Amino acid sequence: MRWNGKKALRAGILAVVLLAALIVPPLVGGTVSAAEGGGFYGTIWSLLPPVIAIALALITKEVYSSLFVGIVIGGLLYSGYGFEGTVLHVFQDGVVGVLSDGYNVGILIFLVILGAMVSLMNRAGGSAAFGRWAARHIKTRVGAQLATVVLGVLIFIDDYFNCLTVGSVMRPVTDEHKVSRAKLAYLIDATAAPVCIIAPISSWAAAVASYVEDGNGLSLFIQSIPFNFYAILTIIMMVGMALMKVEFGPMAGFERNAQENGDLFSGKNPYANLTEESEEEKGAVIDLVLPIVVLIISCIIGMIYSGGFFQGASFVEAFSGSDASVGLMLGSVFALLFTIAFYCIRRSMTFREAMGCVPEGFRAMVPAILILTFAWTLKSMTDSLGAGEFVSALVKGSAGGFKALLPAVVFVIGCFLAFATGTSWGTFGILIPITLNVFPLTDPLGVVCVSACMAGAVCGDHCSPISDTTIMASAGAQCDHVDHVSTQLPYAIAAAAVSFVSYVIAGFIPNAFITLPVAILLMLGTLAVIKAVHRKKSVS
Repeated sequence: MRWNGKKALRAGILAVVLLAALIVPPLVGGTVSAAEGGGFYGTIWSLLPPVIAIALALITKEVYSSLFVGIVIGGLLYSGYGFEGTVLHVFQDGVVGVLSDGYNVGILIFLVILGAMVSLMNRAGGSAAFGRWAARHIKTRVGAQLATVVLGVLIFIDDYFNCLTVGSVMRPVTDEHKVSRAKLAYLIDATAAPVCIIAPISSWAAAVASYVEDGNGLSLFIQSIPFNFYAILTIIMMVGMALMKVEFGPMAGFERNAQENGDLFSGKNPYANLTEESEEEKGAVIDLVLPIVVLIISCIIGMIYSGGFFQGASFVEAFSGSDASVGLMLGSVFALLFTIAFYCIRRSMTFREAMGCVPEGFRAMVPAILILTFAWTLKSMTDSLGAGEFVSALVKGSAGGFKALLPAVVFVIGCFLAFATGTSWGTFGILIPITLNVFPLTDPLGVVCVSACMAGAVCGDHCSPISDTTIMASAGAQCDHVDHVSTQLPYAIAAAAVSFVSYVIAGFIPNAFITLPVAILLMLGTLAVIKAVHRKKSVS
């Protein structure tokens, strides 16, 4: 057997991480009891399970096993290292619990139906027809990337819907122009949550508004949009990189390999066994466009229905009170029925062939469903250990003494919490009420801090390997999940660093007309510096 230094180093690091995770908490955390939370409730150890899962995923490049190890460690801490308590908490409270949750089941049904619709569009030749149309109109790699960004911005209703729809539509286009799947996944991910969090008519706006009392949630959300630096700068960064042709970090290698060798994956392709048959001679652009338009309209109607629009609520009230899981599930069901009927009427396929696409679409979504289930279970472990209470106490304890720096502090805490837990909405729920207790709604700095909560939550969610949006961006681009995370991380960190500086400025000058242009200039300047550094390295 040949000695492999890299594998040995990874194995050593893995062993140390696992040993520390199992031994250090009971030694440092005090007495281990069988009480709820195992003596670790509301302490810094409550963040250990997601931290371990993320570290293992980056070390081993295996996301399923890493998430499961994090779940088991959460169960051990909760039960006080008892065998029976750990098993029951992991499987009964964890896996079964999250799969029994109505919201989660609705999202899984939505995923399966979208997978079926993608399979139908491929079989009918709609994707191939759109690819041919795009080949005639989109001539360059820059154009393919910008078209992906524009489509992602237009589909602002919900991040789940955004990820899978943009992926299915743009994959043939970006493949034609040799854009790596990792870059496509980044473009999808960066136009999902960052766009939804600055769109007043979206499921995210409804979620944020629900955390504000007295019915002022939507008004506060709109006021905070110009201060949501991370979301705005991420969009600026995508467009800037495409036009300036800047790539850095691991993504540069993936893009170079795609352009020079035609290898879009630069490694593992978890969707390699997925067959995508298409009747190209029968396909037309309308076979792709019309089902997606119907899907968008159906999802909007489904969301306002779940919010009581047809029971007398106004459109804004209905959207603010909507249930994204119910709305997207109902909308996708009607869109699927329409798509099947439409293709049968057009004779694009027989009814039997259409039914055959349903299990095919389910199989396409299995990797995303598995990771989502494990990610939700890991979040339930973290919640059961009181991570929210720990972070809440941390923020409250740091609120005094440096008021002007609080937006930047809130942004960092939001990033860390969302990264560790993989959820933006949970981070909103923890940080926004705390911020509103510190600042009244009339205080301009309060608006900046609320925006910092949202920006930090989106940034952490954007970076996290266990985030459902990150998982579905990988599924939408059909690329390896760990490759997506590792290539996206440097880009997200660059936008986060500029956002942090912008929040420091906004803490002293809470005026969007001043701080937002400064933030945009800082982002473009950062890209120019990165391009100059890479050009210098390539020359030398």
